[in-house]
Amino acid sequence: MTTVVRACTALAMSAPVLWGCAGDVADPAASAEIATPAAPGAGQPYLEPSGGGVWMSWTEPTTAGHRVAASYFDGTWSTPGTIAEGDAFFVNWADFPSVRVFGGRLYSHWLWRGGQGTYDYGVRLAWSDDRGATWSEPWTPHGDGTPTEHGFVSFFGDENGVWAAWLDGRAMVEDGGTMSLRARMLPGTRAGGTDPPGGTTPGPETVVDGMTCECCQTDAVVVDGVPVVVYRDRAEGEIRDIHVSRLKGSGWEPGGAVHDDRWVFGGCPVNGPAMAARGADVAVAWFTAPDNRSEVKVAFSGDGAVSFEPPVRLDGGRPIGRVDVVMLDDGSALVTWLEAGDASTAIVSRRVGPDGTLGETVTLAATDAARASGFPRMARLGTDRLMLAWTDPAGEGRVRAAIFDLALWDMAQ
Repeated sequence: MTTVVRACTALAMSAPVLWGCAGDVADPAASAEIATPAAPGAGQPYLEPSGGGVWMSWTEPTTAGHRVAASYFDGTWSTPGTIAEGDAFFVNWADFPSVRVFGGRLYSHWLWRGGQGTYDYGVRLAWSDDRGATWSEPWTPHGDGTPTEHGFVSFFGDENGVWAAWLDGRAMVEDGGTMSLRARMLPGTRAGGTDPPGGTTPGPETVVDGMTCECCQTDAVVVDGVPVVVYRDRAEGEIRDIHVSRLKGSGWEPGGAVHDDRWVFGGCPVNGPAMAARGADVAVAWFTAPDNRSEVKVAFSGDGAVSFEPPVRLDGGRPIGRVDVVMLDDGSALVTWLEAGDASTAIVSRRVGPDGTLGETVTLAATDAARASGFPRMARLGTDRLMLAWTDPAGEGRVRAAIFDLALWDMAQ
């Protein structure tokens, strides 16, 4: 049986230690840090499970400015490949590139600056049919051409093709204009991604929600053929609760709250939700702070995100947020987030069942509460392990990763 260590202690690893004080600490027998192929100064990792392994993308400095790179891990890392490189990347701690897999094709996105101010940047998408050896020419899903923010992208794939959803600031060129959430099918993606890039016309831009929080991450899944997008809404009175919208037929349903937190906040908290699905079961994790009470919650749906059960609170009392979630084979969810301690901040985790049963809080790694530490990401690695990747901002910065045995979160222990 895997054990956890109830102490603030360093754990001996083959690489720099993982340690923390917020909750239980991962047993060294069930975890190991691994070196990553990211260069010094790299950050913003993203993980995507595929074929028993995991793809990781990240951003790193180069002589040309920056590049977004990707590598596949299945026991060893593949030679990193460049997705895009140049001197006009919008490099941001919270709005980071991704790599996804649909129909055997790799998809990636990154953010590219315009020339009219700090928040004039747009989305660039590309895809690869040869496991990242070559990539298509970049494509931009938004056609407005305004010098405003476009980002916080989520991909999803349904029976018709592959889509991207993003936050779109085109209306904010006018006083009182609001951020919106839009979505569009990519070109060349019908029939599960088997068509050549550019082989079909992209779908029209569609509005998912015309008024959203300005800079919180989005997430998306497809549940029984129905696309679902989760995001932080913005309602009258500056209520910033988590909403979901489902694509039924040719239109998006009006967004509905996962839970009525009624968090009133006069700005964007830069702290978006995460979502995972298994069959018709959906889990959404998020950070909220109504009445200045910071919380990390998770809520389950058994009907494809049509409705949600009352949420379960996971945190230890001092959460910073920056959540991620994966579904396990028994329908439970594993959630990670940042939690502050008296002298440090840690990446912590907790397993929760759809009936609300809670496992122990397990600390996975030390980190920093600063923005430079970014948003830790996790992904299933095969059937019985989990990979975690995060930005270590110490010194010049680097991307770190560790692998954990899923038995670490056995709620029966």
